[in-house]
Amino acid sequence: MQAIRSLIIPGWSSDVRLEGKTAIITGANVGIGKETAKDLAGRGVRVILACRDMAKGEQAARDIMREVKGAKVVARQLDLADTKSICQFAENFYNDEKALHYLINNAGVAMCPYSTTVDGYEMQFGVNHLGHFFLTFLLLDLLKHSAPSRVINLSSLAHTMGKIQFDDLSGEKDYHPVRAYAQSKLANILFTRELSKRIEAQGVMAYSVDPGMVNTEITRHLGNPIVTISKTMSFLFKTPAEGAYTTIYCAVTPENEMVTGGYYKDCAFAETSRAGQDDGTALKLWAVSCQLLGIRWR
Repeated sequence: MQAIRSLIIPGWSSDVRLEGKTAIITGANVGIGKETAKDLAGRGVRVILACRDMAKGEQAARDIMREVKGAKVVARQLDLADTKSICQFAENFYNDEKALHYLINNAGVAMCPYSTTVDGYEMQFGVNHLGHFFLTFLLLDLLKHSAPSRVINLSSLAHTMGKIQFDDLSGEKDYHPVRAYAQSKLANILFTRELSKRIEAQGVMAYSVDPGMVNTEITRHLGNPIVTISKTMSFLFKTPAEGAYTTIYCAVTPENEMVTGGYYKDCAFAETSRAGQDDGTALKLWAVSCQLLGIRWR
């Protein structure tokens, strides 16, 4: 088992310090997001945990400050399934903070039964893609002002099964939880690809990340068989700390060693599926996302 496990743990480390930097990490009260926050806090970053559940967010902040000497961590309420909540979060952030160097769009829902966001979008597409798209749009001025800065979007290997169903983005005609999840993860990659072209000249880099197979709460909708597999075959899964490696890699690696718009896995540049390299689909998704959210983003 040890030999198998060694194949999924990146042999990478960094002692880069990041004092004076500020980061937002969505969904950072648990799992990969919390481990990412812990690592960045240990490097001197002021970390804002953007969480839907404030009680869990505040507990996560206390945990990190207890475990990391001198950590500067605070929890703020953010519900990515509600555009009003996203607007309020962004407004509060502009009022309270002067800089933003890292926006890590980590939160996500996976393979859940059909439901919709407050604004009526299918939950996985609405949270995983549209919520983060809108949050990035609202915070972009501060990212530009703080340049060099970075946007890191968490995707998944599941994107390889994805297709952007422009005629049924919300799955109203034919919903399948796995297909909807794969679509949202492909959307993360296409968003990153198009975003990078629009913001690189302003000093903002964008990367998408595949954290790998990680044993986190995101599997809660998958039912008892999957939960049993994740427990009995845990050696096949990364821990949340291991799952955070590539996100951290994309945050601390010098820009001249990175490819903006690129997809990273196991702390290295990786190839996406063919669909993840389709610039035409990326541009169309951008336009449709702006239309759905009622925003103009050139």
